Amino acid sequence: MLIANPKATSTTQRARDLLVRAFAGDVQVELADTQHRRHAIELAARAAREGYDLVIALGGDGTVNEVINGLMTHGGDALDRPALAILPGGNANVLGRALGLPNDPIRSLATILGALRTRHHKTISLGHVETAEEERYFTFTAGIGLDAEVVHAVDVARRSSPGNKASNRLYVQSAVRQFFALTDRSRPALTIRDARGREARGVYLAFIANTSPWTYLGPRAVYPSPRAGFSTGLDLFGMRSLNVLPTLSAILQMMIPATGGPRGRHVVELHDAPELTVTSDRPIALQVDGDYLGTRTRMAFRSVPKAIRVVI
Repeated sequence: MLIANPKATSTTQRARDLLVRAFAGDVQVELADTQHRRHAIELAARAAREGYDLVIALGGDGTVNEVINGLMTHGGDALDRPALAILPGGNANVLGRALGLPNDPIRSLATILGALRTRHHKTISLGHVETAEEERYFTFTAGIGLDAEVVHAVDVARRSSPGNKASNRLYVQSAVRQFFALTDRSRPALTIRDARGREARGVYLAFIANTSPWTYLGPRAVYPSPRAGFSTGLDLFGMRSLNVLPTLSAILQMMIPATGGPRGRHVVELHDAPELTVTSDRPIALQVDGDYLGTRTRMAFRSVPKAIRVVI
């Protein structure tokens, strides 16, 4: 089943038709376009339930996340679920690029076809977050606070202007406006605890990483947790200050891989954690893989090893 998001940034009807024809020589393909938010979850769950061998996700990070969540509704281990292939069709395409795919669905096609013919795949871990309202798997990151507020602002901007595609410019503009005009930079709300009993209080924002990088700005990768990977547990990056100088210092260190990630007295860092709990003394924004979930006060995170087979 090829699950395609027709509204993805770099996806067109012509590209979808071309990809279906290209796959036709190797596999029997059913094309399923998503019609609404979370439709890809329903489609991927049906593919898993009906015993499909492979689900191909054509779209951005949100589409891939929904497909993953649909596949994970099927019990058992990775071998009991359909394998996943990714054709990046969004703006950032973080998971596909982290796995080494070109940032374009057409150019990624040859890689996927070659892996299908040689039956080559990689089994990766996932992150999982549970709140009072819902549970959700994520592939590369969950963000709490400013990061999620920016994701929400971009969503609102795109809904208010249907032709407004997701872009690096829109994300940066939204981030600057959110940071200087809207987010609360005077009252830290978060407390973080890990399975070993370690605790960090007075935290403004947190990124929980299942792999690295956290995101991309054009061709440049951004690394708040450069040691994160699919073969380890979860990593966390947090900030105890949102003053301009500490924040700017952390951003600059994220952009330069040689620094080994942000350091300093305002930085909170955890590596290879099997479980984490984040509580907030007021409702705070949460996003997973670039999908805004709303505001939450308690979030329980865990690593899910060897969860999904990815054709690569």
